[in-house]
Amino acid sequence: MGFWVGMVLGIAAGVAIIVGFARCENSRAARRRELAATVASFSKMTIEDSRKLLPSDLYPSWVVFSSQQKLKWLNQELTKIWPFVNEAASELIKISVEPVLEQYRPIIIASLKFSKLTLGTVAPQFTGISIIENTQESGIVMELEMNWDANASIILDVKTLLGVALPIQVKDIGFTGIFRLIFKPLVEELPCFGAVCFSLRKKKKLDFRLKVIGGEISALPGISDALEDTIKNAVEDSITWPVRKVIPIIPGDYSDLELKPVGTLEVKLVQARDLTNKDLIGKSDPFAIVYVRPLPDKMKRSKTINNDLNPIWNEHFEFIVEDADTQTVTVKIYDDDGIQESDLIGSAQVRLKDLQPGKVKDVWLKLVKDLEIQRDRKDRGQVHLELLYCPFDMKDEAPNPFAPQFTMTSLERTMTNMENRSGGSSFDMMSSSRKKKEIIMRGVLSVTVISGEDLPAMDMNGKSDPYVGLSLKKSKTKYKTRVISSSRTYVCWVHIF
Repeated sequence: MGFWVGMVLGIAAGVAIIVGFARCENSRAARRRELAATVASFSKMTIEDSRKLLPSDLYPSWVVFSSQQKLKWLNQELTKIWPFVNEAASELIKISVEPVLEQYRPIIIASLKFSKLTLGTVAPQFTGISIIENTQESGIVMELEMNWDANASIILDVKTLLGVALPIQVKDIGFTGIFRLIFKPLVEELPCFGAVCFSLRKKKKLDFRLKVIGGEISALPGISDALEDTIKNAVEDSITWPVRKVIPIIPGDYSDLELKPVGTLEVKLVQARDLTNKDLIGKSDPFAIVYVRPLPDKMKRSKTINNDLNPIWNEHFEFIVEDADTQTVTVKIYDDDGIQESDLIGSAQVRLKDLQPGKVKDVWLKLVKDLEIQRDRKDRGQVHLELLYCPFDMKDEAPNPFAPQFTMTSLERTMTNMENRSGGSSFDMMSSSRKKKEIIMRGVLSVTVISGEDLPAMDMNGKSDPYVGLSLKKSKTKYKTRVISSSRTYVCWVHIF
């Protein structure tokens, strides 16, 4: 009897201990969750929020700056060191930009060089600062928004093909943009990074005025516009992202920080529809400009389709990609006005980071007047693109259409069915560049030759030996059916892709 009583009491005591331990753990877990929520709330507090909670005598003396005060302090320090920056940067800009100016020099100009270049006494003003989260690589990425109304002294020594020398002054420079600074690699040696990369991440505004010293540049038709385009192209090609300048801080090899291609972008400009008519008589004559970087030698132009608001181009272009995370592909539709300046019908843009590598993206894009201001209520039409981004580090094989993360297009399903019927893979027999161009197609043409009736007699016996020939004009592919001997009717079921 005592045994059974002891056993019951032991079980009860064990259950009580287990229940008490579980309740204790639940209580501790609840307190930990409350503490984590409190810490998370404090981590989201701004300086202004903390000032509301802490008395002024308990507020740390070193926490005194708001974001605007930090920028004010930064601008004050930049103003102090600006004379030294002017001396160092002027010569660096001259050495870096002068060869680019020569590269984009207009045909009507024989030589283009700086005769004087100083950045002036007015320092730029920083209006914003942010740290970019960089999970892919070790380093610190900082972006500074800058506004600069400069009093720089820049004089270009221009010589025309006729031998006339023109000293042209660049005046009233107004610039607004975002500069990117990259500190990498991080090292265990002061100042804790090996090099600094700087680049113009985004150019919001670049205004300036050209003036011939001792004369008017308007007296020289064509010179002003040509020089403005040259200067803007030089800025785009020499310092605008993804181009970057690398400054070593600690001696070492930093070639991996320099600009390198990372992949190719295949663009199929298919068609446009419902374009705005820019002509008073007849219809617009649309053509398209497609580019990733807005430089003359990197922009592609389509053919002009005359008198058509629903043009079909079916043209293929290929571009080099240097930074898929930040670059975009832009298409602009114009109305061709012959010798006059073409009128912009509308623009559209696609971010490359929205493309799945190795996968064709078929998109219809609404055209807008200004890509910076997307709120365009006017209907300017749409443009149809097919895009394929292929990084260089991808395997030299076509994407597996059976992989679960991919959804096959109708074109890929058709090609896969053809491969299964033929017992082989056509992808394996195509080179990498050929594969990309074959994948970006408008569609699959399926032709069934059924019969023919009342054919004219071509032979002396009053009959013919008919057959049917088919050809694709652009690809020069030809097909031929079997011959039906001595007949003026043709019955033949032939299915051709």
